[in-house]
Amino acid sequence: MTYHYDFLIIGGGVAGMSFALKVANAHKGSVAIICKTTLDEANTAKAQGGIASVTNLAVDNFDKHIHDTMVAGDWLSDPKAVEHVVRNAPDAIKDLVKWGVNFDKKDDGSFDLHREGGHSEFRILHHQDDTGFEIQRGLMAAVKSNPDITVLENHFAVEIITQHHLGQEVTRRTPDIECYGAYVINPETQKVDTYLSRVTLMATGGTGAVYATTSNPEIATGDGYRIAAFGAALFCGIGAVLLVFYNENKINAVIAGTQNAK
Repeated sequence: MTYHYDFLIIGGGVAGMSFALKVANAHKGSVAIICKTTLDEANTAKAQGGIASVTNLAVDNFDKHIHDTMVAGDWLSDPKAVEHVVRNAPDAIKDLVKWGVNFDKKDDGSFDLHREGGHSEFRILHHQDDTGFEIQRGLMAAVKSNPDITVLENHFAVEIITQHHLGQEVTRRTPDIECYGAYVINPETQKVDTYLSRVTLMATGGTGAVYATTSNPEIATGDGYRIAAFGAALFCGIGAVLLVFYNENKINAVIAGTQNAK
């Protein structure tokens, strides 16, 4: 079968759902989200601490947040990317609230901001101690109630469609590679369907499940990297993996393993 959508989103986490709501609410066309399991099985729900944004301009500003982020990243982070994320964070928070996400507030109605490691000011918005779960809950409810968004759970994207499928040789050096959609396995028929779209977004999450010990769900296996690589996509920053440690013995083991790998 062949299906046509204006926007095809591969991945159903916070990134995929946020983009879907943005374009759907702007009435830019039909949207399909391809999710290889279910929407509620994603990394987003595992994030407990909170989300950082400059909201109290009386004591905080973008320059402080940018500096804190660069220091925490040992100045290895892309400055343009950091500035873009920091300066757009307040609008992102407004979107989350508009879509139904709840953050803890004080009696006067202002956000109950916390301060965590690496931050010089109180700028962490949270919902109790399950912020990620609350964000995912709010986004799921908003997505499922939007008539312009189709959610295809338990569907597995296997390949993106480029000029290669039209008989043209495509490599990473080919200029102006175009993506026309993706081939997706239908779990009911066990056949591969064609999804054609004007815009295809890869939002497939990370690779945490490739590690022996991880708090990521088992589905975080880096499928998007494989699909994109077969489509001759260019990658940047894939050597950076966030590791958060909770056990001293595991810290030593990982450090030793990293040194051996080098």
